[in-house]
Amino acid sequence: MGFKLPFQIFPGIFSSLDSYQKKIIHSYFDKHRHLPPWLQSLGQGTPMDIPSLSEFRYHDSATDILLTGVPDELLQMPDSSIFIGDYKTAKHTGNQDALLPIYTTQLNGYALITEHIGVGEVSGLGLIYFEPQTDIDGIDVDALINSAGFNMKFAAKILPIELNLDMIPPLMQRVRQICDMDAAPEGRTGCKDCGLLNELMGL
Repeated sequence: MGFKLPFQIFPGIFSSLDSYQKKIIHSYFDKHRHLPPWLQSLGQGTPMDIPSLSEFRYHDSATDILLTGVPDELLQMPDSSIFIGDYKTAKHTGNQDALLPIYTTQLNGYALITEHIGVGEVSGLGLIYFEPQTDIDGIDVDALINSAGFNMKFAAKILPIELNLDMIPPLMQRVRQICDMDAAPEGRTGCKDCGLLNELMGL
C-alpha cells in the first residue's frame, strides 16, 4: 500500500491547529466577554463546552446507525439557539468547493445530534476559515522573526452553510443499504481510496 491508509484525507497537524484556534477564541471571550471582531458578524454568541465523543452521538432506530462526531465550536446565541462552526486552516478556493458537500453533510450531522441530545435548537452553521497570510511583500520581516522561530498571521473568513437536517436521514438509509449488501459495491472509477483498498486485499 506504500504505507498509505485509505480514507485518510487530512494531516494530523490540522487537529492541533483547530485546538489552538479554539483556545484563542475562548481565551479572548473569557477576557473581553464577547467574540473576537472577526466572529462578531455571527452575533453575540457565547462559546459552549463541547460534549465528549461518548456524549455527542445519536442512534437512529430506523436504520440502527450510530451518528457521532465532535464539532469544533458551539455558540449559544442570545435567543438560546445554537450556531455550529467548523474550523478550516486553509484559503477558501475552488479546491475547497470540491469538499463543500462533505462539510455540509458534516455540519448538518452535528446539527442533528445537537438537537437530539437536547443541547438546543440549531439556528445556523458555518465554516470558519483561517487563511494563512503568506505574502510578505512590504512587511517588516524582523517583526515576524523571534528567537524560537517565526510568526505567521491568519485572516478569518466565515462561509455560511445551509441548515438542512432533512438531508441526513436519507444518507443513513443509504449507509444501511450498503452495510446490508452481500458484497461491497463497486468503487468509483479513479477512486484513489478504492485502489489502496484493493492493494490491501491483494486484488
